[in-house]
Amino acid sequence: MRLRLAAVTALLACGARGSSPPPISAPAPQRGFAPVVDYLRSQVDSAFPGAVIAVGQHDSVVLLAAVGHYGADDRRPVTTETIYDLASLTKVIALTTECILLVDQGKLDLAAPVQRYLPEFRGPMKDQVTIRHLLTHSAGLAADLPLFDSTRTREAALRMVDTSPLLAPPGTRFVYSDLSAIVLMQVVERITGRPFDQVLADDVFGPLGMTATRFVPPQSWHDRIAPTEVDTFFRHRLLIGEVHDESAARLGGVSGNAGLFSNAPDLARFAAWLLDARAGRPGPLRADSGLVHRFTTKQDIPPGSSRALGWDTPSELSSAGTKMGPNAFGHTGFTGTSIWFDPDRNVFIILLTNRVNPTRANLKILQVRRRVADLVNDALTPPQ
Repeated sequence: MRLRLAAVTALLACGARGSSPPPISAPAPQRGFAPVVDYLRSQVDSAFPGAVIAVGQHDSVVLLAAVGHYGADDRRPVTTETIYDLASLTKVIALTTECILLVDQGKLDLAAPVQRYLPEFRGPMKDQVTIRHLLTHSAGLAADLPLFDSTRTREAALRMVDTSPLLAPPGTRFVYSDLSAIVLMQVVERITGRPFDQVLADDVFGPLGMTATRFVPPQSWHDRIAPTEVDTFFRHRLLIGEVHDESAARLGGVSGNAGLFSNAPDLARFAAWLLDARAGRPGPLRADSGLVHRFTTKQDIPPGSSRALGWDTPSELSSAGTKMGPNAFGHTGFTGTSIWFDPDRNVFIILLTNRVNPTRANLKILQVRRRVADLVNDALTPPQ
């Protein structure tokens, strides 16, 4: 999917400043997409303060729109360049992508025990945990640990993760685990010999031209970042440009489970590359198409799980809605973000919101994601 970046009328005025890349522009929305934008607009101040949606098909971004405002107490209108805390999209945009590249280069073996790369990962049965187990959330690790109030430094937090006991034998139970992502991040750092954020800047974001994507955004970006929650756990302030996830915060904002900030145009660049790579079309990053296909296909580890390698696939009541194709894959982020792909139709759907502003108690995003996915698929389906 080679995105058309010709300068045409943008859907909405862009508010880029500083070092943002030239905006991905889109044509005036096709008539069929009006229900998508109208629906999102109807959810402003109900499901979220504001949102940005990007839809790509074939070689074009066919929808790029922003609705609402930055926050419950910030009435500035959102633009298509607004930056969001991606939360767990970090697991796939950053961590999983780097794993694909390392496997392609022969530096990472999915069947290898984690201890081959990270000897500190120790405890009963941990010698049986493989890289594949980490990517499918079947390592037996807990979902999370209270790193933010049990440790005081990044080093202590990593030590707590690496020595935490397994709750089940590897490969026997699915538990969506931030700990698995944190362990795998350390594996990436050991293999590459570089800090995780530098690895991604060098290997992924730089080559793809994603200059509005990074961990720990600088102060100069803050006016362009949608706020998340008023943290009542340990920071006790409104979070703007600080990672929302507590464990990633204890790790200094750079983690495999969360911490990435980005905007819709940058994620559209990433999505176009991934669909191209899966289809065997050449792009800025080299990755074998069969390998990308493998990472984005359901693994059935453990049996019955919907997980691919890092990525998820549609399941009952998933954020993919009811109309994605049989080979669809995607992921969500706790702050209100999601990305879904239908490779058979060469389509991606990116939805960025800050639904946790002002509080994470608002769960309306669960129905919004499904409805948006279905409305997009309706718009992309030719009349019978």
